[in-house]
Amino acid sequence: MHPIITHGGSQVNVIPGEVRLETYVRGRNVEAILDANKKVDRAFRAGALALGAKVEIETLPGYMPMTCDTSMARLYRDNAAALVGAEHYREIGHRTGSTDMGDLSMVMPVLHPYMGGATGSGHGADYQIVDQTLAYLGTAKALASMVVDLLADGATGAREVLKSARPPMTREQYLSFQRGIARREVYEG
Repeated sequence: MHPIITHGGSQVNVIPGEVRLETYVRGRNVEAILDANKKVDRAFRAGALALGAKVEIETLPGYMPMTCDTSMARLYRDNAAALVGAEHYREIGHRTGSTDMGDLSMVMPVLHPYMGGATGSGHGADYQIVDQTLAYLGTAKALASMVVDLLADGATGAREVLKSARPPMTREQYLSFQRGIARREVYEG
């Protein structure tokens, strides 16, 4: 859960009549997101009940968890290791953040690789590219080499990816899920 208070009152030392909070709920899979969302909503309702207040909960669809295709990950790994050396290559498992690439991974095979060349924490003020060749060219070369491998021999690699891909949702299931998430609830405590 990643909250931020967007409005918390207008005067110092006065209990605000209205507080606004926005938050993301993220998880490793759809079930974890739904479970965490229930708990967050329950906590808001409990707070309203405890204070005798009213809470309005608006739930909007957000980013889905990302799952990278194992066949594409293997091809990328082989190419990246050949470019930077196997000793400099490492795979990163699930990271709690996501992007719209997570949404794509619900319905089709995707790859969201990382390569070094930066220091600091992602999205932090201390984040900076320290090795432009590795960060920019290394990633581009590894991806381009992977595409060559996917398209070689009549696109045998690409056909393997498509044949073995098992996206968790169809396009229709994805759209239905996202549309079903949106709701507004007002709870009087």
